[in-house]
Amino acid sequence: MQPLIEHTGTTMVLARSDVDTDQIIPADYCRKVTRTGYADALFARWRADPGFVLNDPERAGATVLVAGRDFGTGSSREHAVWALRDWGFVAVIASSFGDIFRGNAPKNGLVPVMLPEDAVGVLAAASTANPRLRITIDLERMEVRGPSRWPFELEPRARELLLNGFDDVDLTLSHEAGISAYEGDRPRRLPAIGPAFLEADA
Repeated sequence: MQPLIEHTGTTMVLARSDVDTDQIIPADYCRKVTRTGYADALFARWRADPGFVLNDPERAGATVLVAGRDFGTGSSREHAVWALRDWGFVAVIASSFGDIFRGNAPKNGLVPVMLPEDAVGVLAAASTANPRLRITIDLERMEVRGPSRWPFELEPRARELLLNGFDDVDLTLSHEAGISAYEGDRPRRLPAIGPAFLEADA
């Protein structure tokens, strides 16, 4: 993933609350284990309605989704985040998120921005009035800039993942020197899996 320090893009408003992961991507589309190829499945049931916001040509290319409260509740499927990223969203702004979704998002390059309901309402109204409204999400200053400025918070680990473009494996490997030093100082009497063991097991 690419490091994400600041993002500026246009917005799309999903004027619904309590959107669960099955509504984001129905289970029928979650049979693959790859992280890509889910754009067509995003909000698949709702997209049958020609008036649904993802079908609005004026919103094509939007990279920030402004949603209602409790976005991403329900199951733990990571496919929900993958589908949003595949569509092109870089951030979702809502007043609250499902806990597991909020944890999955930064590991996959999606910023879950939690703002007070009144701030989300201001952004939604401004976006509805202007399809080309551009807002900035700044992960260094931890603020959203648009019709106004709003601070937001992220867990330090989530922010580190996004700023560095890391997933969990990348984050572990970034501590490789420390891990090697620990292993070198570890008493030999303790159990270990080393090259000799792995060769014997093969």
